[in-house]
Amino acid sequence: MVRVQSVAAVVAGLVMLAGCASSSTDVVAPSIDPGLVPRGPTVTGVSVDRVVDGDTVRVFLEGKSVSVRLIGINTPETVKPGSEVECFGPEASEFARDLLSDATVTLEYDDSQGRLDRYDRTLAYVWRELPDGSLRLFNLESVTGGFAYQRQYGSQRYAWQPEFVAAQRSAKAGGAGLWSACEAP
Repeated sequence: MVRVQSVAAVVAGLVMLAGCASSSTDVVAPSIDPGLVPRGPTVTGVSVDRVVDGDTVRVFLEGKSVSVRLIGINTPETVKPGSEVECFGPEASEFARDLLSDATVTLEYDDSQGRLDRYDRTLAYVWRELPDGSLRLFNLESVTGGFAYQRQYGSQRYAWQPEFVAAQRSAKAGGAGLWSACEAP
């Protein structure tokens, strides 16, 4: 009887450990307020062509594949020419791939940031369109999970900056993602 209980305990322990294991297909987006909605002009029903890295994606707009730089965030480098792969860059890119590859998204523009950056990439917030019709702000999910840090480019504050700053403060305090894996950016 003792041997059966021991075997049962070992099996139960292994099942619990297996449940804790994760793979790239098990990525769960960090919890953010499900009531958030875009504040600026939007384009809905946009198909993601491919994920370049954690803060840049290509989408199909008007029949063309267009590069989109996500407003308000920066992720460690993985594909920048002449740069080494930075700490937590692969994880940030994988997070973006897991949540955005083959997804349908809404692009939100921010008039304070303009439509294009200096590399002619479209500037936008990317909202994941979920099966129930709701939206999730991917840029904010990245900061909340510690896959990105908030970043203001230029002199103009971006519309979602207060939320991104608060999410970063919380991620940093909790040691989420890059905040426990790397030296502070």
